[in-house]
Amino acid sequence: MVKVLLPELSSLVIRDVVAQDGVVRVLARTRARPVACPLCAQRTARVHAYHRRQIAALPVAGRSVVVDVQVRRLHCLTEHCPRRTFREQIPELADRWARRTRGLSALVGDLAVAVAGRAGAAVLQRLGVRISRCTVLRVLVGLPLPDQPAPAVLSVDDFALRRGRRYATLLIDAVTHRRVEVLPDRKADTLAAWLREHPGVQVVCRDGSAAYAEAIRAGAPQAVQVTDRWHLWANLAKAVEKTLIAHSGCWRDGPVRPDQRLDERIRDRHRAVHALLGQGHGLLECARRLGWALNTVKRYARAASAEDLKRPPRYRATLVNPFRRIRHRAGRHVPGH
Repeated sequence: MVKVLLPELSSLVIRDVVAQDGVVRVLARTRARPVACPLCAQRTARVHAYHRRQIAALPVAGRSVVVDVQVRRLHCLTEHCPRRTFREQIPELADRWARRTRGLSALVGDLAVAVAGRAGAAVLQRLGVRISRCTVLRVLVGLPLPDQPAPAVLSVDDFALRRGRRYATLLIDAVTHRRVEVLPDRKADTLAAWLREHPGVQVVCRDGSAAYAEAIRAGAPQAVQVTDRWHLWANLAKAVEKTLIAHSGCWRDGPVRPDQRLDERIRDRHRAVHALLGQGHGLLECARRLGWALNTVKRYARAASAEDLKRPPRYRATLVNPFRRIRHRAGRHVPGH
């Protein structure tokens, strides 16, 4: 009857079954048969000592099952074998050092994939398996990833592990929205190596990163590089904003605002950057000499005059005031448009 309810114990000799405090304890031992040495493969049945091993098995009728199995420590018969003694394993029941049977480990892994840690632990406890959410998560992390082919349309983007310091690269199937891989950084060599190992990518959606563009050209030269809708609208919004700021003087209405301290600082910085550029210094050298960030130097270098960098006053009356109420917001429909 025990072997019918617990078929995974068929390789053991059942000695007794004890039910106590909601736990079914199965007392068993291994069969007296020769076992091969893990180093020299010499088969031996000479017993050196006995050990007890407790392994959790699949529950029965809502009760936890613990297999208390007696295993042998065998003596190797090979004279010069460095492994004089070794403990026999039960590969039909559990892996080496495992505290759960293969059947129970498969059940925990399936629930971990479906409902994750806390919910998986709750379901297992209702079934009769005493396990914590942390153990369920460890089982989930230890599961091997399924080997799936690279998608034809791949989406590449970075995300911050620690903003401003550490970033990673996320690869997603752009058709099914399934996560494909997470790369440890956002370097071009890392992405190029992954693309070489996973041929078959035909289209790559990416942002404006030059590193990703270089990686795609090196790892998948046959792939077509495109941009996704989010980056397309984000880049368009930035371009429109820059254009409006550059031509803000064209649609200003009312008296000219007197210069403020910020306007004077913009003119001084613009003058300093273009003075160094006129002397033949590069952008990096300008940033080093002025002690500014490279992007700040680029912004001043690209502006033909300091007036292009000035932002119009936010709340002053302008020609576009009648149209502020129909301002379009991302993801929201504006009536009448």
